[in-house]
Amino acid sequence: EQMQTIETLSAIPSTGAKGAMIPLGAGVQIVADIPAEAGAVIDIGSRVQAEKPRTEAIAILQKRTEEVLGIMNKMKSEFDSIEETTISLANIFNNQIANLQADTTPVETEAIIPQKSLEPAKTSRKKRKRGTELTLDD
Repeated sequence: EQMQTIETLSAIPSTGAKGAMIPLGAGVQIVADIPAEAGAVIDIGSRVQAEKPRTEAIAILQKRTEEVLGIMNKMKSEFDSIEETTISLANIFNNQIANLQADTTPVETEAIIPQKSLEPAKTSRKKRKRGTELTLDD
């Protein structure tokens, strides 16, 4: 959005413009005449707005864009660092689990797992209500 605003402000000729279409948002534009030395109203911080010459407004927007790009690059760098650390820790964890599993003998594993009784499990049958007819499931 800031880059588009910079391009728009730069496109206004120094002699001004007659019948310029100024976007208001939501696809709505207004036709207006821009005087030769008209400035731009820009937010200078804390919701305070001031009229600045177009060249100064462009410089302010360029500085803001550079700051935003710097923050984005810093966040990407931090993300990459965190991702690298996470992958490293996951590999260490996986290696330690593999070592623990290799150290465990099958005899110990059998002792830990309770043996199931040799009796076959009884299957439960659905109970029929009185007066119902037999179905294919019975």
